[in-house]
Parts: sequence; C-alpha cells; structure tokens
Amino acid sequence: MQRVPEIDFLKGILILLMISFHLVYFEHLYPYAKQVVYTFHMPGFLILSGYLMKVTKPWRQFLRTVFFFALPYIIMESGYIVMASLLPINEHIDNLTAGVFLDKLLLHPLGPYWYLHTLVVCACCYYAVIRYVRMKLLSQLILLGLVYYLFASVLGIMDFACSLYFLAGAAIHQSGLPLLRLFQSSTVSVLALALLVIHPENLSKSTSGGIMIVYLTFSLCLFAYLYLPTTVRQPLQYLGEHTLVLFLFSPMFTILCKQLVPWLSFDPTGLLFLALSLLCCVTGSLAVAWLSDTLRLSPWLFGKQKIL
Repeated sequence: MQRVPEIDFLKGILILLMISFHLVYFEHLYPYAKQVVYTFHMPGFLILSGYLMKVTKPWRQFLRTVFFFALPYIIMESGYIVMASLLPINEHIDNLTAGVFLDKLLLHPLGPYWYLHTLVVCACCYYAVIRYVRMKLLSQLILLGLVYYLFASVLGIMDFACSLYFLAGAAIHQSGLPLLRLFQSSTVSVLALALLVIHPENLSKSTSGGIMIVYLTFSLCLFAYLYLPTTVRQPLQYLGEHTLVLFLFSPMFTILCKQLVPWLSFDPTGLLFLALSLLCCVTGSLAVAWLSDTLRLSPWLFGKQKIL
C-alpha cells in the first residue's frame, strides 16, 4: 500500500500526544487533558493499524510481519517489567516472580507496550478469519468481532473496545472505501469536539461520545493538515512514518526526563518541560534507531535493512 501523507500526519500527531501524556509530571499537571487524549489517541492508532494491516500476503510473509511486531514487543516489554520491579513507577511490581513475569508478558502487558500485544492478537485473528473462513464479508467481520470478544471478555487478554477499533479499520479496508473518504476534514469539527469533551461522561473510548471524539479528532487534524505550512507538516509526517521507533524507545527517555523537573519548576505551566522532554524523547528514539541501523541490528529486530 502506497504511503498516504495525511495518514502519516495523523500518526505523527498521535505519537506526540502519546509521549506527552506518558510524562508523569506533565500528565499530573493536566489530568483532564490526559482523559481527553486517552479517549482518542490509541483508538486512533488501532483504526489506522486495522486499515493498514495487509492480509493478502501468503501466510509465511504475514507471519514474518507479525514476528517483527512481536519480537520488539517481547524485548521492550520484558525490560519494562523488570524496570517496574526496580523503580517506583505507577505500575510498580512488588514481587517479581517467573509466573508474574510471564503473566505480564503474554497476557496482561504493563505500560505502553500493550498496544503491540493487542495488535499482534488482532492481526492474527484478522488474517485467519479473512483468509480461511469462507463466508460473505459481513459475516466474516461479525465472526471476527465474536473472536475478539472471546479473547477480551472471556480470556481477558485484551480490551474489547480496543479490538473493535482495530476491527473498524479492517472493515473500512475490506470495504474498499478509502480512509480519507470516510474521515474528512471539517471546520465545524472543532465546535462539535469542544462540546463533547467538556462533558466527562464522553471521555471513554467505549461510549458513543468517545467514538465521536475519535472521529472528530481525525476530522480536525485533517483540517489542520490543509492549512499548516510545509515546515510543520513534513516533520509530523516523518514522525508518522517512524511511529514504531518512537513507540518502542520513547519510554526509556520519558523516565530520564523526570530529572528535568527540579530545573524547570519555575514554569508552573509545565509547557517548557513538555517541549524539552519531547525534544529529548524524539531525538533520543531516532538516535537509538540510527544506532540500530549503523550496527546492522535492524534486520534482526525489525526485519528491515534500515528502520529509518
């Protein structure tokens, strides 16, 4: 599938928001803004992931794709679990045993890496149903939703609402409808979005209000895309092309950014802390990816000669 600049732009905005509200100091300053962002940013990623996931590949090629999502997940989630047992973070583990480690790694991930866990599970189910179940498309999609329900509500290894956002993206792709035909820019979206987010009951991805917030956020971002200068659009598109790199490596730098807090406490808004932390997280993550390319680790970790 050829790259779509608007989709990369959306991903660039979403990844920056993800990093911003994983900065503990900043999220504590703006708890309501965090609720708003958490309503749409990962559902947005899952819609795009479902839409972009290729299930027309032969099964060996598809499994290779999934493997190179699973391998970085296993490495980074393993590190995060060990770190959670050593550092006083929000998800601290008091007694790390082999059983707890395997439970967090395979069934109930900690931290931001749950997204890759959900992506792998959703993608494998999606491929199996679309490729090997002989039904009409609508029946396949309904069956896929039932499979996701089994994994989420019965086995408890992922969030059902999140899986449905992936399913929505997959359904859009399977229908043949271009994503940008469904998600269109609108000047009115900002008014509707503002009306929804001022009511806390809408700030959940599982509610109808939350679903509308996801849609309207896409609409607003696409409206901004039309009018932002190239000097702003292109960096965001570049980040959108490398969201996996930022997603994997930025948590290492969000932890380090805590050291900036005492030095920047004179700014009560926390915006200076945010700007410097984003710069640190983005450049640090890209530097790790560059090092992976330079040391020729990318073919082993990501299945690509170069990740950048």
